Amino acid sequence: MSTPRAAIIGLSGPVLLAEEAAMLRRLRPLGAILFARNLRDPAQLAALTAAIREELGAEAPVLIDQEGGRVARLRPPHWPAFPPAATFEGRPAGAAEANATLLGLECAAMGLDVVCAPVLDLRLHGAHDIIGDRSFGAAPEEVARLGAAWVAGLQAAGTIPVIKHIPGHGRATADSHLELPRVAAARAVLEADLAPFRALAGSGAWAMTAHILYTALDAERPATLSPQVIAGVIRGEIGFDGVLVSDDLAMRALQGPPGGLASAALAAGCDLVLHCTGELGETVAVLEGSAPLTDRAALRLAAAREATRLASQGRADDPAALAARRDALLREAA
Repeated sequence: MSTPRAAIIGLSGPVLLAEEAAMLRRLRPLGAILFARNLRDPAQLAALTAAIREELGAEAPVLIDQEGGRVARLRPPHWPAFPPAATFEGRPAGAAEANATLLGLECAAMGLDVVCAPVLDLRLHGAHDIIGDRSFGAAPEEVARLGAAWVAGLQAAGTIPVIKHIPGHGRATADSHLELPRVAAARAVLEADLAPFRALAGSGAWAMTAHILYTALDAERPATLSPQVIAGVIRGEIGFDGVLVSDDLAMRALQGPPGGLASAALAAGCDLVLHCTGELGETVAVLEGSAPLTDRAALRLAAAREATRLASQGRADDPAALAARRDALLREAA
């Protein structure tokens, strides 16, 4: 197969349409991300992930936002409900790891091999509640402790985690789905936001950028589009050398045509761009604006797969035993 374009794209519904399959063959993204509109039941979902890989190859990543709580695409009655990250604040790391392993096993069984979690943003007073209980807490040490457990649990289940939203969404007072947040905190203050990402920089997880303009880091461009933030802060100060994927380019925090945004994010230093609407014309524009995957990005992808492979060898316990362990630890710490 030809080198894929450095993009992850959404699809329109629960089956791969003929025109979508043709687009995948012609413009070949690296992989896809699925949402509630793509999910009906386990048999349908397994068929959809298989159809995607029939077009893109067996190793094509298929992503899902599955944090637990209010951000969960797999939901009852076909899949179990999982609690939000805030449930684990102050609780044993083993409970968080067991929960993440259970969650990851559900995803892996459906052919979903990249899970967009955990959130490493701080939960700060006065910030917009778009993060809220998706965060492990306000203290960087606590977020790093539980984030590390979550990453380990997802990897044990055979899934690749995506830590987000680097370099930190916790101070935003606006929802980046709706507008561009501007964070005017002093550079020294932002050290707390960077700390959890720095702690997990070598974990083998991917990382997702924040569509936020940090005036102390780059007064003109949001992190996703800023070479200064990506090279100087994410790759430099944080030390993250894994797969860096943009947040959804269709969010209203970013302005511009889809193809231009894709080109700009890759030029800024993202390894991959993410576009989620599933609208065919927008998706074609994003793919046409996306360069082929670089050799460096391919090496990063391989390293993430290897980290998960090694972590998953013999580590995923019986789901019933994992659930009992998680629940017992939560009760003991209550």
